[in-house]
Order: sequence, then C-alpha cells, then structure tokens
Amino acid sequence: MTTPLISVLLPVRDAGAYFEECMASLGRQTLEDFEVVAVDDGSTDGSEVALDEWAARDPRVQVVHREQEGLVATLNAGLELCRAPFVARMDADDISHPRRFELQVAEMEDLPWVGVVSCLVRHFPWHGVGEGYRIYEGWLNSLSTPEAIGRERFVESPVAHPSVLVRREAYDLVGGYHDTEWAEDYDLWLRLLEARVSVSKVDRYLYFWREHTERLTRVDGRYSVENFLRCKAKYLLSGPLADCERVVVWGAGQTGRRLSKHLLRGGAPIEAFVDIDSEKIGGTLREKPIIDPDDLSMLMGSDTIILAAVGSRGARKLIRERLNAIGLREGREYWCVA
Repeated sequence: MTTPLISVLLPVRDAGAYFEECMASLGRQTLEDFEVVAVDDGSTDGSEVALDEWAARDPRVQVVHREQEGLVATLNAGLELCRAPFVARMDADDISHPRRFELQVAEMEDLPWVGVVSCLVRHFPWHGVGEGYRIYEGWLNSLSTPEAIGRERFVESPVAHPSVLVRREAYDLVGGYHDTEWAEDYDLWLRLLEARVSVSKVDRYLYFWREHTERLTRVDGRYSVENFLRCKAKYLLSGPLADCERVVVWGAGQTGRRLSKHLLRGGAPIEAFVDIDSEKIGGTLREKPIIDPDDLSMLMGSDTIILAAVGSRGARKLIRERLNAIGLREGREYWCVA
C-alpha cells in the first residue's frame, strides 16, 4: 500500500445523527491523499454500523472496533495505526471545510519548522452557543501566530484539538497522548510547546465545531476549571518557573488564590501578591504579602517571574500595558495565566 500524505485520526463514540455530516465533509476535501483511521470506542447507537458501511464504500477508511476504554486510549490506539507523515484530528460530530487539508498542508510546507497547524474555528449552531464559548472562540481565533500561541498558552487551550494537523514526529517526540486528570489536548499542547515545537494557524475558518449538551467539555470532570489550573501549574513549574528564584503573582482574587495553591504545593517560590484593591493591599494571602503595583519594582530582578493571574480580559490588558511600560517582556519576565 502506498503511504498517504495525511492520516485522519477519528475517534467515534455514539456519534449519532451528526456522523453523516462529518463523513460528508471529509469526502469533499480538495486534497484527497488521505486515509481515515476511525476508532470506535464501544458505540451502541448505530455509529459502529455506519462506520463499517463507510469503510465498505471508501477504501481509504480503516475501522477499528474496541470495547469502551475512553478517549485517550482510543486516540493512542488510532495513532499507532496512522501511517502518514501528517496526522489530522477530527471529531465525529464536527465539519471540516473542503479546503482544510489542502491549506493546512500548504502551511506546513511554507513553515517547515512548525510542528502543529490549526485554523480559525466557528461554533455552530450559533444560537445554541453560550456567552463563555463565544468569548473563548474570539480569543482562540485572535491567536494566529506561533508567537501569540506560545505566549498565551497558560491563559486557556490555544488551539481547538480537532482542528489540528500534526507532524507525526511531533507526536512521537512527546509520547502521544497522556492519560491525566485534566484535558488530554491541553496537556499535549503544553508538552509540545515546552519541547519547543511551534504551533501555527491558517488564518481562515476551516473547522466548524458543533455545540451540544453531550460535548466532553461539558460532561467530563477533566475539563473543569480546577483541573485546568492544576495542569497550568504543572507546566509552569516545569517550564517558565523551573529555574527562577522568585515568583510574584499579580492577582489576589479567585484566579490568583486558586492557582497559587497548586503552585505552592509544587514548591514555587512565591514571594508576594500584587493587587489594586486597597482593601487587600497590606494584608496577606497564603502567608505572603499583598502589595501595591507601585511597589513591584522592589521585587524585580533577573531571577523574578511575574504571573498575571487575573481572569478578566480587560484587567489582563491593563496589566500587560503596565508591565510592558516598565520594560518587561511577556513570555520572558512575565506570563498571563487565567
């Protein structure tokens, strides 16, 4: 068998009525040199039959039926079967633009140093998308360069998992997906970025992300805010904070409190908190002083990292402006975390 250019890694678990649209969008791709590795994670709603029927019609489709083991095991099982140099993720309830593969491969060829290429995404049906997801979509699509994606990786997951095209060697470099207590995709992006694998995006809407009540992000505890903070703390400690001698957390509110709990458990050398609330300034949080932003200079030095841990987007912008104004560089001397 000839080796295809792309392997589409498609986990399936009770995809229901949405599956036909997913299949149709793959069938419309302008770049046709791909295989589909569809791994059925114990479906019982008829998806398993639809998969076999699809494979009978299209020789590019390989179907593997398994007992239900969960998403991470399903992804890794499929990854082992992917033969192509590029692996495209896809979810069985979503839709890809006809030129998705064509344009993502072109981006890979233009940027041979990039290991992951995503694209702009759009949730649908729009009337069913809540405010939180709309805000996230806007932020997600604002990160269009490798620099922005790397710089803001501790704010939120900077790429939509099913929208990516990944070089196979990038997966191999970090050992595929890890089964952790938090989101497997966010864990993967942070490991890849820590390993200095660059992530880019095609600046076009090429992936359509279906919103419905059964999405894993809604029903699986691994996607909770607390578990995301635990994940961020882990990779802050092994990455930006690994060699620093002093950490200052800007934000004594909910985000700063929750993040600092996990950082201190991991041994982070937190020296102080910064806040603009006059009722908090002069007090303590986790036995560390809460200081005014004007006093920040007393703690600055080559061995200090500031974490801007304020959830509000408006506040984050103001903190950035203030830190930039005193000559600090985001992604070096300070990082934004949410």
